[in-house]
Amino acid sequence: MKKIGIIWAVMLVLFCREHTVAQDPDFHIYLCLGQSNMEGPAAIEAQDTTVNARFQVLAALDCPQLGRSQGQWYPAKPPLFRCNTRLSPADYFGRTMVAHLPETIRVGVVPVAVAGSKIEIFDKAEYQAYLDSSAAERPWMINMAKAYGGNPYERLVELARLAQKVGVIKGILIHQGESNTGDKAWPAKIQKLYDNLLVDLGLAPNSIPLLAGEVVNQDQGGKCASMNAIIATLPQTIPNAYVISSAGLPAVPDKLHFTSESIRQLGKRYAVQMLSLQGYGVRE
Repeated sequence: MKKIGIIWAVMLVLFCREHTVAQDPDFHIYLCLGQSNMEGPAAIEAQDTTVNARFQVLAALDCPQLGRSQGQWYPAKPPLFRCNTRLSPADYFGRTMVAHLPETIRVGVVPVAVAGSKIEIFDKAEYQAYLDSSAAERPWMINMAKAYGGNPYERLVELARLAQKVGVIKGILIHQGESNTGDKAWPAKIQKLYDNLLVDLGLAPNSIPLLAGEVVNQDQGGKCASMNAIIATLPQTIPNAYVISSAGLPAVPDKLHFTSESIRQLGKRYAVQMLSLQGYGVRE
């Protein structure tokens, strides 16, 4: 009987090894969320179509035309967010990271963003009230939320938990604020989102950096540039938050969205900040 027990124990260990994917500490994961300037507003150009295989994206939904299935990893060739989005700061964040990190390290992004949305769409308790109220006047936004199962926050958490099985979450990138311009409660709303994410992912409070990008700057005539003064206060609310400057980055004529080159530079600025926090001295 004792031998039988040992055999069963060995078989159980082998079964678990066969059905468990090992977490790789050298696979660094970043959650990327926000509205249109994060999801990808800018044209994808020839220089954007090749990418280092060490930079990966976790597909947030099925995109047969891109050969992607939700919950699977792929080389991070744009678009990263939904099937028909365009160039995102996340693109050049990841490219810059792998260019300066040791070759043993891979970088993965978990992308969920909804154009035009207030930060309330990522409130795990209040998202439905937002979708049923002010967002209801924008059916295109409702359809974007539906692409994420109707609950962008829950999709982000679902994907992040998948990512945690194979890698380690190292930070959060957000670009949002245009739709909350003038909202002095925005930093507190971001803190609520940040805290909820850390709890739902089993991460310690304030344990990972949150990088928040400025909207189109006043020096470029940004229509929502006044929001940058509110974004600037975020580190007072979240000690591990860092603001990524948009100074000097041109916008398209609507003065809300960045050009392709500006999106590239903004992504690099996110990466330079993250690399600095990890002890790598890199310039933009």
